[in-house]
Order: sequence, then C-alpha cells, then structure tokens
Amino acid sequence: MRPVLATSPQAHVPCRFCGECLQPCLQVPSPLCPLCRLPFDPKKVDKAAHVEKQLSSYKAPCRGCHKKVTLAKMRVHISSCLKVQEQMANCPKFVPVVPTSQPIPSCSLSSCSTSNIPNRSTFACPYCGARNLDQQELVKHCVESHRSDPHRVVCPICSAMPWGDPSYKSANFLQHLLHRHKFSYDTFVDYSIDEEAAFQAALALSLSEN
Repeated sequence: MRPVLATSPQAHVPCRFCGECLQPCLQVPSPLCPLCRLPFDPKKVDKAAHVEKQLSSYKAPCRGCHKKVTLAKMRVHISSCLKVQEQMANCPKFVPVVPTSQPIPSCSLSSCSTSNIPNRSTFACPYCGARNLDQQELVKHCVESHRSDPHRVVCPICSAMPWGDPSYKSANFLQHLLHRHKFSYDTFVDYSIDEEAAFQAALALSLSEN
C-alpha cells in the first residue's frame, strides 16, 4: 500500500488515500476527491511520507499466527500466512441473517426457463449500444471510447441486479463504473437476497471475526 495525499485548491488539509485506491479517480477528465468531493489536480498527488513512516514503524499482531508485523508489511504477510488461509477455508457459509424482501426463485430443471433468468454476465454499452461486453470489457470500452461523453445514462450492471433501478441515470457514469464495479458481483453476491440482507450478513460476519 502506497499512501498518497490529494490536495484540492479549495481544501486547507489534503485528504489521504492508498495510492492504488485513488487510481480509478485519476482515469476521468475532471477527478473529484472520493472523500470531500472537491476537484483536485492529479499532478498534485504527493507521496504521504509521514504516513508511510508510521506504517513502517507501527506493529500489530497477525490475526492468524499472532506474529507482530509492521503495518506496511501486513498485507504481504497475511497473503502467505498459513493460519490465515486455514481460517478463510473454514469460514462459515454465507446465509442471510434477516428475512429478505426479494422473492427467492424456486424452479426445477423441468419447469424453469432460462429466459426468465436475467443476463448478468454480459452487458451493452449505454452510450453506443456495443453488446456482449463482460464487466471488465465494459469498463475498458467506456474509458477508451466515451471518456468525454457528458450524457447521463443507466448503468447496465446495476439495472441487471435484483435491487437495481432500470430508470436511474448516473450523473457521472465513468466514475460510477470505476468505483462501484471493480469486481464481479458473481464472485461475492447472493442474488436470492436483497441489498439490506446482504449488508446485515456482511456486518454480522465482520463482527464475528473481531
């Protein structure tokens, strides 16, 4: 993790970010700070030396083997710690912790038609209509071909989700794509539950780990 400072002309104190997390903001024409929402100059993003020094001096115990590691090296350590890997392998199966308002589909191979299942694997570009783009291809296509398009458009990824609003138009679709769709929903989302139930389940799991 490389800590950086992003300073807005209107701000008195620079905001601090992980350099990797700030990268999506730098790929749009007029970047806004994700924290204070003020515009900033990408050329004035500086290395946060004092934060980096703190990360290199402070130590914390690994949640798996309990070995004390500097915060700067914690991510690398956790990725190779056998105890952490064992904990992740034994992580309880994801289940909703509250009743869901979304109807849970029940179908058998003989009665369920695939035409009733929304396509959440490929999407059409909301600007030009280019089709059969997976999530990463859609992001790449829009950044390369529609970087300066000012039109408000509906996010095809969100609208395909059970909680999506197919009529909602994003004011800044490129920033939305780069911030909200950095990973595939298929990897983490249980489509049979609604957003509130997913949030509660994630919160419960987080509390149980601590």
